[in-house]
Amino acid sequence: MSNVAERLVRLAQTQPNQLAVVQPLGYRGGKRQYRTMTFRELNEDSDRIAYGLRQHGIEKGARLALLVRPGINFVSSVFGLLKSGAVMILIDPGMGRNHLLKCLEDAQPEGFVAISPAQAVWRFLRKRFPKAHFSLTVGHRWFWGGPTLKSLRKMPYPGTFLENVSPDDPAAIIFTTGSTGPPKGVLYQHRTFNTQVEEISRQYGIAPGQIDLPGFPMFGLFNCAMGSTAVLPDMDASRPAAVNPENILEAVRDWKVSQSFGSPAIWKAVGEWCVARNETLPEIRMILSAGAPVPVPVLKTIQKIIHPEGEIHTPYGATEALPVATIAASEILSETAEKTCQGAGVCVGRKFPSISWKVIRITDEPLPEWSQIEELPPGEIGELMVTGPQITREYVTHREVNALAKVAENLPDGTLRIWHRMGDVGYLDKQERFWFCGRKAHRVETERETLFTIPVEAIFNNHPAVSRSALVGISQHGKTVPVMIVELEKTVPATENLRKELLAWGKANSLTRSIEKLLFHPSFPVDIRHNAKIFREKLSLWAEDEMKKS
Repeated sequence: MSNVAERLVRLAQTQPNQLAVVQPLGYRGGKRQYRTMTFRELNEDSDRIAYGLRQHGIEKGARLALLVRPGINFVSSVFGLLKSGAVMILIDPGMGRNHLLKCLEDAQPEGFVAISPAQAVWRFLRKRFPKAHFSLTVGHRWFWGGPTLKSLRKMPYPGTFLENVSPDDPAAIIFTTGSTGPPKGVLYQHRTFNTQVEEISRQYGIAPGQIDLPGFPMFGLFNCAMGSTAVLPDMDASRPAAVNPENILEAVRDWKVSQSFGSPAIWKAVGEWCVARNETLPEIRMILSAGAPVPVPVLKTIQKIIHPEGEIHTPYGATEALPVATIAASEILSETAEKTCQGAGVCVGRKFPSISWKVIRITDEPLPEWSQIEELPPGEIGELMVTGPQITREYVTHREVNALAKVAENLPDGTLRIWHRMGDVGYLDKQERFWFCGRKAHRVETERETLFTIPVEAIFNNHPAVSRSALVGISQHGKTVPVMIVELEKTVPATENLRKELLAWGKANSLTRSIEKLLFHPSFPVDIRHNAKIFREKLSLWAEDEMKKS
């Protein structure tokens, strides 16, 4: 199987009448209404889209930006693009309008499959997209030409339309979030998607007939490729922290949802809501939560509200490399959480079977020669690098980053294997589990030692007055000085006595003994999506200014 959309073709044959996608609509008579599509209907709908794209001149390999809200139109458009052999450009709208436009400009699409407002924007800014010549409007067409999704759906059914592709042919360009540096376009091959589907379904036992609630649009696509029903929640996928828990409970109960993939932000909100009202979700037997670290209190809360035998898994990876590793909440809560509090880092678990990994000596320089790789023994902190069929081979925007992130290995059979440097630091334990200690770019190197964010911050986070903390480095008199920045619990005032108490708290631990500067910050700058990833670069600049005042 080469074209990942072939999975949908097969499912339409083996389970044609099973629901593939369920989309929430409004209310009628106080009851939620839904739009549904079976696997046969989804397959035929995407065939029409693929055929329509070809009829309008879209050839294999053409780059088309997909800007469609999560729902049946999004899912069907994705499979239509895959079937046509086009390369879809996917960008998280949660990164903001300016970043989104810059990513589109970098990717240079040849056309847009988009809702009307997005079509209008690119036409007003068409000088930024000189290669764009095609538009497929999803919704009402305004003042431009080109086909609409509705017009393609009115075409006679052309039969199965599936472009012949190789596993190495491009399928998508997906942009990183830009949490460290500008967002970069990552090239996904059909091999990438196929491996992700195989690994996720095998690892977590996801099989045809199951009902899933995907809190992230891309996982709804994986559901359809794995044969499970995707019940799309009524929420803004780019703002999961703002989810209305009642909408999640409604979907779970209406459709007897048995599993869910969602950000920690979703399940934090849902868990707190359920506990406050003594509500439970016994239908759910498995939750996958990724996209940001899952706090231990959130894991404990979720365990209370799902099926007594249910399990929570926290997959680890990145846009460039997914999935890499996984660990269950039962293992975290019974074994690793206490070590995390003591500054051991966060255990992200064991690698997927298709992955090979190494922890190597930390360097900020490119590694053009394989001989430059220095693998470290278990227990020693270094940078994680990974390889496997799901690991992307290159960035197609900001291509200069390839030299820093990718390492080529010549194998004995003459083939080339590409490794990806995760940019994460940590170590492997004797059980071959990886313990995450922070981002490489966030480490603080002084004359005496190297401090890593996650272990250091864990020590200060143990203090009852601290909501969260962030380690940054600033320059003073030509030297790098570590500074601890603390966001206090809402009811705790920032006083000089508390500052001294926290510094003494740090002095009592060998991991934080060298920290002599501590600042209070009213509210950390964090990512909009998860309210979890701390923008330490912004805090570092703020700390520099604060220290100059003192």
